[in-house]
Amino acid sequence: MKDLHNNIEVVALLSPVAVTATGSITDIDLAGWNSAELIIDIGADSGTGLSATDYWTFTLKDSPDGTTYTNVETADMLGVTVTSGVILTVDATDEDNTVYHFGYVGGKRYLELTYTETTTGSNNTLMAVTLVKGHAQDSPTI
Repeated sequence: MKDLHNNIEVVALLSPVAVTATGSITDIDLAGWNSAELIIDIGADSGTGLSATDYWTFTLKDSPDGTTYTNVETADMLGVTVTSGVILTVDATDEDNTVYHFGYVGGKRYLELTYTETTTGSNNTLMAVTLVKGHAQDSPTI
């Protein structure tokens, strides 16, 4: 078996919580690492229910300096086709209670993830966001 444990860093970006409004996770620093996997864990929605009018979108931006952010493109990501920076839309009840993951290969130092609520009623969705950094410039990491 290969050693994964000493070659990654796991960072909780959003600890498990019931999310009821739009928010952002800013200045996600990838310094010292050459790869990143973003994990978005969506729990059950206990609001009005996810649908075409009640949904969450997740938009990812990157930046070389932590100041000027631009939307990521499909070429920057693994496992998703990106539209205007949107890497995930959760808009149906069969899409909650799911773990989504996306690789970032864009090469910029900083990331920013925005989760946006669109609703005609109320969304109350359990979610967590985790980042796994890999391919450290100096190994092992511990």
